[in-house]
Amino acid sequence: MNTFFKKNQFFAWFLLLSFLPKTGSCQDVYAPWRQQWLKLADELKPALTETIETPERMVNIITDQNAFQGWKTVPASSLTDLYATSFKTQKTVTLDFGKHITGYFSFNVATLKGTPDAPLKFKLTFGEVPSEIETPYDPYKGDLSRAWLQDEYITVMDIPSLVTISRRMAFRYVKIELLGSSQYFDFKIENLRCRAVSSVKTKPSALQPNAHDMIKKIDSVGLNTLKECMQTVYEDGPKRDRRLWIGDLYLESLANSYSFKNHDLTKRCQYLLAGLSDKNGYLVGTVFETPEPHPQAGQHLLDYSFLYNVTLKEYLTATNDYQTANSLWPVAKVQAEIAKSYILPNGLMDFEKAKKEWWLFFDWKEELDKSTALQGLTIYTLKQTYELAKLLKKEHELKELPELIRKMSQAARTNLYDSKLGLFTSGSKKQVSYASQIWMVLANVTSPAEAKLALRNITSHKEAVIPGAPYLYHFFISALIESGLKTEAKEALINYWGGMVKKGADTFWEVYDPNDAYLSPYHFFPINSYCHAWSCTPVYFIRKYPDIFQ
Repeated sequence: MNTFFKKNQFFAWFLLLSFLPKTGSCQDVYAPWRQQWLKLADELKPALTETIETPERMVNIITDQNAFQGWKTVPASSLTDLYATSFKTQKTVTLDFGKHITGYFSFNVATLKGTPDAPLKFKLTFGEVPSEIETPYDPYKGDLSRAWLQDEYITVMDIPSLVTISRRMAFRYVKIELLGSSQYFDFKIENLRCRAVSSVKTKPSALQPNAHDMIKKIDSVGLNTLKECMQTVYEDGPKRDRRLWIGDLYLESLANSYSFKNHDLTKRCQYLLAGLSDKNGYLVGTVFETPEPHPQAGQHLLDYSFLYNVTLKEYLTATNDYQTANSLWPVAKVQAEIAKSYILPNGLMDFEKAKKEWWLFFDWKEELDKSTALQGLTIYTLKQTYELAKLLKKEHELKELPELIRKMSQAARTNLYDSKLGLFTSGSKKQVSYASQIWMVLANVTSPAEAKLALRNITSHKEAVIPGAPYLYHFFISALIESGLKTEAKEALINYWGGMVKKGADTFWEVYDPNDAYLSPYHFFPINSYCHAWSCTPVYFIRKYPDIFQ
């Protein structure tokens, strides 16, 4: 622990000991450390690696009912023809860069004949998947800002000219349409390229040569997903949102620990979240970097806040960086105190109170009852926090946790477990869901035999609420491994993420339902993120558990 933290230790712990959730106090719980955390986060900001990427081919995008979202690419004329031919005769071209890239697109405009006497006007559309290029955006009916969609109108005043799109794009495909030009001169476009950026600087080791071909493909797509999201923070998606979320940070940091090993990025993100938290100690679920670091007001996710503690514990395990873990321990301790404040005398979480005061996410699934999942996640978080405390030799500060965990676990078994079904239920309607089984298994509320039974039963239960996104599916794979269902874990990973690969994914998607290609939490599928951080975790599973997956 550095001098700054030592000097302010007494004052800081006085504040923590007097912490009471939601008291309305204006006293800053983290006052002794906040500026230092932000300073350290700034010092850890990585320089981005830049590469020049060029298109591999020209394509046409055509309808195909058997293709993902009804669109597929077919070869078009060559890039050589594009560069040598009047663009006025082509008017519209679509480029395929052959892989997902994140960066700054540019091209040159040159005169073929005549004297340029008027500007040129173009429309450029960037897409991560083919449907983004051809699906009409307007009239726009999505729930998120129309401005996230990657279409740009540009006017080129001078020719010859270098045209650079100032907005950073995330894409594989680019469609260029000529909207306006003069009849008195002709021109061509050439030298199409993208200055791609990422904070990744290392290349992970290869998988075992005898690994399943689909496992190798899933690992490769997962690595590219993670690389694209690793910018100056762990972004949730380089196309849309482009910010740091706690839930994405947790999953990205796991995958990073077993691939690129850029632990400084994990450290930076943890310091940013701590430094930008509320004065009462509440973490904000998502933060922005520019124009200067700031939180998104009002975005408090209880389940994400709990995962901050798990992230810190996993970071310490991966790095042995005790200085960072000690300096951020106050944040973890406050999150544990927040969790305790929602536990009822009978050992169950006060779900109704939590639901009123927080956003409870868990999954993109509107019909999901989250009360049992919250009970399981809270037990899991308190266990992980206590393990962190023991690593830091601070378990005396949370000495009440073991008994509290026992009480909560017993309450879950007594009130939430249906022994006839062999499943946990949730809410007054006794809903059966994957989320409930996942978090009870990960919390080790069940015996090993009951865990296996619950996970096997849920896959065959006709009315079960299934995961809506790779985020929850990650925890399903974790639960399968935790319960010893190794064969089922491998099959589930291949079926789910391999399903995206078979449908053409070169990065993994924000949401994926094998039976609904048009699923969108925002009610317009082109606004979905098709390179999304929380989808990268096959990298973690494949590389951490080679005996299962390789």
